[in-house]
Amino acid sequence: MSQYFKIGKFAASYGLSGDLVLHHNLGKKTTLKGLEAVFIEEGEDNFMPYFIEKTAIKNEAETYIKLEGIDNKEVARKLTPKEVWMLEADFKKYSEKSAPIALLGFHIIEGENELGTIIEVIEQPHQILCAIIYNGKEALIPIHEGSLIKIDKRNKKVFVDLPEGLLEIYS
Repeated sequence: MSQYFKIGKFAASYGLSGDLVLHHNLGKKTTLKGLEAVFIEEGEDNFMPYFIEKTAIKNEAETYIKLEGIDNKEVARKLTPKEVWMLEADFKKYSEKSAPIALLGFHIIEGENELGTIIEVIEQPHQILCAIIYNGKEALIPIHEGSLIKIDKRNKKVFVDLPEGLLEIYS
């Protein structure tokens, strides 16, 4: 089964011909040159591919994107503000290695316990929240200078020291 990584969302339509503005968290300016498709989750674990006709850089965190079959602004607006996903191999190719979103797929470790795999990265001004599945529920783990011990990129592990009682709210 393919692994999908959420990279951002379609923030707006642009122009009259159905172009969209992709607001992404890839950590660098990118035209996504060579990328064939992006995906939108139509139902739980059901991803629909949208094939790319052309792209252009708007700014550091946004890219103009024209999708096949989306030919006017009314149709494009129906895709906003939907979340946009990439296949894992494409994600590794287009994301900045030092960007917080590069932590997707890493395992969060506290002490000797593996808490879960990072499924979403939410950037906030003073910390990053990493979503994991913990005891069958989605849990948000704060990553900041007070909780982060180290990041082992080779083994895809994030070592943390969490505030006492944080995990109990997800039990």
